[in-house]
Amino acid sequence: MSSGKLIASGLKFKGKMAVVATAVSFFVIILSLSISGGFRYKIKEGLSDLSGDVAISGTRINYFSPEDPITSDASWLPGVRKVRGVQDVVPVVYRAGIVKHGDAIQGVLIKAKPCSDTIPLAVSIPRRLSSRLGLKAGDDMLTYFVGERLKVRKFKVREVFDAPVEADENLVVYASLADIQRVNGWKDNEVSAMEVLLEPRYRSREMEKRKAGEIGIIASMTRSENEPAVLAKAASDTYSALFDWMDLIDFNVFAILLLMIMVAGFNMISGLLIMLFRNISTIGILKTMGMTDRGISGVFLRVASLTVLKGMLWGNAFALLFCLVQGTSHVISLNPANYFVSFVPVHVSPLQILAVDAIAYAAIMLLLLIPTLFISRVDPADTVRVR
Repeated sequence: MSSGKLIASGLKFKGKMAVVATAVSFFVIILSLSISGGFRYKIKEGLSDLSGDVAISGTRINYFSPEDPITSDASWLPGVRKVRGVQDVVPVVYRAGIVKHGDAIQGVLIKAKPCSDTIPLAVSIPRRLSSRLGLKAGDDMLTYFVGERLKVRKFKVREVFDAPVEADENLVVYASLADIQRVNGWKDNEVSAMEVLLEPRYRSREMEKRKAGEIGIIASMTRSENEPAVLAKAASDTYSALFDWMDLIDFNVFAILLLMIMVAGFNMISGLLIMLFRNISTIGILKTMGMTDRGISGVFLRVASLTVLKGMLWGNAFALLFCLVQGTSHVISLNPANYFVSFVPVHVSPLQILAVDAIAYAAIMLLLLIPTLFISRVDPADTVRVR
């Protein structure tokens, strides 16, 4: 064992409040990261289910009077599937409708996609629509389709689901692709759009736009002359307000991280200064024994480092415990009209947590270099007394 480690083992950091403050700071840091990541993960997952990550459609989409369909077996489809990061390509049909149940009515957007369910005219409805109209699984749902002529269909509610992303104007009902194709009078291969699902690591705003451009070019260059022109649009462009909101969350998290690191750092500075003042005579003795200022600083920084690590460990432990409880039980709920989700989501990324822990630890240790400057001003002649 080196002399520095031996001396450090005999010193004790008595600033318990500094340990508590450090633990609280790391608790808030990990919690902020997990909640921010939870919102981003949940909203992107919901958007992928709602509209895909990139939508390939005709130049005109009219949800009320369907026209300009594209084909689900177009010549450009194999090229799109080969694009790096593409997970799946799903045919969908959109159609606006008005649902009536009793005396209540509600406008909805029906999204139809391939379904293995053999029940004809079966639909899945969001819980918000269920609450507004009093619909439940097994009920009949009378739906009106407005166009060149009024069409009426009686759907059967198969299930009520909790929408990952909710808003007042976004009530999406899921139906079978064949059922809505018949409502529109379309052939089996005619659809409103082909939704491209990207791998999770490609679901950032920049990557979605890049992939949309790449997919659009491939579709334009490989389509045959008798196929309609198509456009590729990223979900980040369709729902730009949501992505702006998530960027704002990220900015707030960065501000919280900076603030918490400063709080922990300055609390540790005060604790280390107290420790230095209490051990002035020890510093003087070490100087008379020939230890340099740098070596003495290393001794006290080693003790402070253990305190920081202890606070970091407790803060991480309590934060991860909270994430486990919230992730499994959804104890803290939210108003989806304001936050797009009905509960506080959490998403733990071990690599991100380790990286932030390392950055925060390094920043705090750099701040602790400030009080060690005091050591160079200690004069052994004034601090060491022979009795």
